[in-house]
Amino acid sequence: MRTPEAIETLGAAMRVGVLGGGQLGRMLALAGYPLGIRTALYDPTPDACAGQVAPLISAPYDDLDALARFAENKACLTYEFENVPLAAAQFLAERVSLHPAPRALEIFQDRLQEKQFLRSVGVPTPTFAPIDPAAPEAALHITGLPCVVKTRRLGYDGKGQGVAHTAQEFHALVQRFQPHPLIAEAFVPFDREVSAIGVRAHDGQIAVYPIVENHHDGGVLRLSVVNPDDALNEQGQARAYLTRLLETLDYVGVMALEMFQVGNQLLANEVAPRVHNSGHWTIEGAETSQFENHLRAILGLPLGSVAPRGYSAMVNLIGAIPPIEPILQIPNAHLHLYGKSPRPGRKVGHITLRTDTREALEQQLIPLMEILSAR
Repeated sequence: MRTPEAIETLGAAMRVGVLGGGQLGRMLALAGYPLGIRTALYDPTPDACAGQVAPLISAPYDDLDALARFAENKACLTYEFENVPLAAAQFLAERVSLHPAPRALEIFQDRLQEKQFLRSVGVPTPTFAPIDPAAPEAALHITGLPCVVKTRRLGYDGKGQGVAHTAQEFHALVQRFQPHPLIAEAFVPFDREVSAIGVRAHDGQIAVYPIVENHHDGGVLRLSVVNPDDALNEQGQARAYLTRLLETLDYVGVMALEMFQVGNQLLANEVAPRVHNSGHWTIEGAETSQFENHLRAILGLPLGSVAPRGYSAMVNLIGAIPPIEPILQIPNAHLHLYGKSPRPGRKVGHITLRTDTREALEQQLIPLMEILSAR
């Protein structure tokens, strides 16, 4: 029989702290319960939605005493968004295992460092240049028009960026986003937007989920479609890029690589050093979800299979919660609500469809999209 001390030690070995209390933290916590993994969350927002399913400490990221208390009795820490202050991550990494490591956070928090790192490891990107506030034209001469002006930090879901088709629009965007550091990127006339999601374990094992085709509106992901027969899965180009990133950084956990497809070429757009919105389909659509595999990886557990379970599509619920009953009447529809109050532009949930054939998926998407468009 185990002593109380041994039981406490065993329990501590399965405790994970998550920096951030949004829907990704919520889904990480839910994924851990069946495996006996207990998650605690840290977020400055007292009513963060993940706090509905796991213990939440609400304190600022610069409260070192609160951070130190949060790290106590944890097997490891992770984060659910990449805008955790680097100083907080470094402080915690000195006290307990933190995955992914602060180095990944540092690189991918800054769009300029991100692009430079991608190029340094042989992953192609659109043409880019930092914008010098004193001479912004220099960047424009490199990227040409049209181009995309972005803040280097804190941008997500289309925030902090805009497309310039003329020099006048370019200067207007630069003025609009100042005094933030900025980057300009050549506009890519892509055929598709896709993402590759992979996970790397402590022992170096890597598993990559099937390619996801993504559809955005206003910079916000609206629809992701997973077709296991997609030619990109056979070409392996995305898998090679993702593997290169994971191995170069000695990365542990889930990473998402968002890309533009132009003909047969893939250009890297952004990297998310965490579980990702375009991977929500894996909860029902893969043998092991991205959330469970992230927890397995950072705890040193064996990775689960990333094999798809048929054909899947994921639809984000933005701004409002649709009527629930019609959705639940659709065969193979899986509704996830995040416990958030609806407001314009806010992700309040998602719906996953999973079918045995591509034709069935396309057919069942029709009534679902009709319900959502009728709101």
